[in-house]
Amino acid sequence: MNPMLQLTISFPEEFNCFKRRKNKGPEIIYTLEQKTSIKHIIESLGVPHTEIGKIFAEDKEVDFNYIPVNSQKITVLSITPPFDVTRPSFLRPEPLQKIRFVVDVNVGKLALLLRMLGLDAVYSPKYVDRDILYFSGKEKRIVLSKDTGLLECRQVIFGRHVRSIYPDDQLIEIIKFFGINGPFKFFIRCLRCNKKLVPINKKDILHRLEPKTKRYFNRFKICPQCRRIYWQGSHHEKMKIRLQKNGIYI
Repeated sequence: MNPMLQLTISFPEEFNCFKRRKNKGPEIIYTLEQKTSIKHIIESLGVPHTEIGKIFAEDKEVDFNYIPVNSQKITVLSITPPFDVTRPSFLRPEPLQKIRFVVDVNVGKLALLLRMLGLDAVYSPKYVDRDILYFSGKEKRIVLSKDTGLLECRQVIFGRHVRSIYPDDQLIEIIKFFGINGPFKFFIRCLRCNKKLVPINKKDILHRLEPKTKRYFNRFKICPQCRRIYWQGSHHEKMKIRLQKNGIYI
């Protein structure tokens, strides 16, 4: 291939947060030195494929495997929220059956908030990239991360580069981006390990309760994995108020 063959690649402005510093601007001139996929070209410019909604070569919509062969204009479009991951698209013809997440350590506090709403979010501070990719591939989960290198991995089909800095803002970002609407199932999951809680008789855990808890509360749930006990105490109400301040009502 002629090493001077070039492409003109057009990016939306919102992708400026990804593109290499020397490549700022709405259009980039990219020199083709060898045959390679459009996915590889776009990601070499700093944009993970998880953020892309559509790709056009001139006026033709193409997939990630498309190989540019001449001086074409490539137009890259972002995903338009709400992003329904349960519906097939040109770039992602095999949709997910349901919304489930795997959360990277760089946005770890987001996992707790997702679990508060009853959303399935696996997370551990001990997870490395290999673990994230396992959950993404084997369990068909959406990867939430700030690591562009992780999101560029071919095993990741659905993901989101989380833009927001603070956990509460991250929660709102994810809910809006994926179009997750209530009513939410508040406190049906263990905040520690994500398992669904099950009811338990008070007498079976009486030995584990503090005196005031024994006196004022009668309904309890327990995590079947870590055995953590939950009840609707002051912590429960504080968490509910926190969510309501962000416009999320239970």
